[in-house]
Amino acid sequence: MTSTTLTWESGTSCTQSRNALAWWCSDVWQMTLRNVRHVLRSPELVMFSLVQPVMFILLFTYVFGGAIDVGGERYAQFLLPGILVQMALYGSAAGTTIGVAAEMHEGLMDRFRSMPMSRTAVLLGRTLSEIFRNVGVAGVTVGVGLLVGFRFRGGLLPALAGLLLLLLFGYAVSWFAAYLGLSVRNPEAAQAVGGVWIFPFTLISSAFVPTGSMPGWLQAYAAHSPMTAAVNALRALFTGGPATSYVLQTVAWSVGLIAVFAPLAVRKYGSR
Repeated sequence: MTSTTLTWESGTSCTQSRNALAWWCSDVWQMTLRNVRHVLRSPELVMFSLVQPVMFILLFTYVFGGAIDVGGERYAQFLLPGILVQMALYGSAAGTTIGVAAEMHEGLMDRFRSMPMSRTAVLLGRTLSEIFRNVGVAGVTVGVGLLVGFRFRGGLLPALAGLLLLLLFGYAVSWFAAYLGLSVRNPEAAQAVGGVWIFPFTLISSAFVPTGSMPGWLQAYAAHSPMTAAVNALRALFTGGPATSYVLQTVAWSVGLIAVFAPLAVRKYGSR
């Protein structure tokens, strides 16, 4: 009798666990689709996301490229990995920070909290939707890069590995951005905060110029910047150079950002 009872209780517990996991996955999927649809229904947002990398590639290649020495390499070959990482940061950081702050300000997050859904699903849906945006932006960026002279010299598999690494890094940054969006009072403040750190973060790196051309006190920061690690990893994978160290650094930074800011963001969301 006791054995039968224990077996029944164990089976019930497993069924409940599977049901809870299924509901959680459904919540995450629905919130992700909601955010993707929101982006697709904003043509001006889509247009800006696609035009921005084109503008940066053309501007840096044809206006600044001739004045920047990258060791005999074509500047387009040097530039594209930096633009890819920069665009992933812009989309993940600025988009998530402002989007989360706007939904908090409009009371939409309060409505989600009152519904029978996982709190983690709300933020997971927001951050996962940025992956879809970054895929589209990366496709356009690579297409324009090929037109101005960029080539994948390392082969297909390293190129795909580089793009997956780019999506991981952008996803990790989106958790930091979600925490920022939950920490400010309104979308205007989010816009200011989201833009303040991106420019120095991207410029003081190897994205646009070799770090050796910087003053010594800047080189120390740039050499250890996660932006530099990500850019150098993509650059090595795309050109066939030694990439292991840079890839491991980028993965470590990405995992660290998620491990720190995902719990902080979920806790912040629950306390607002």
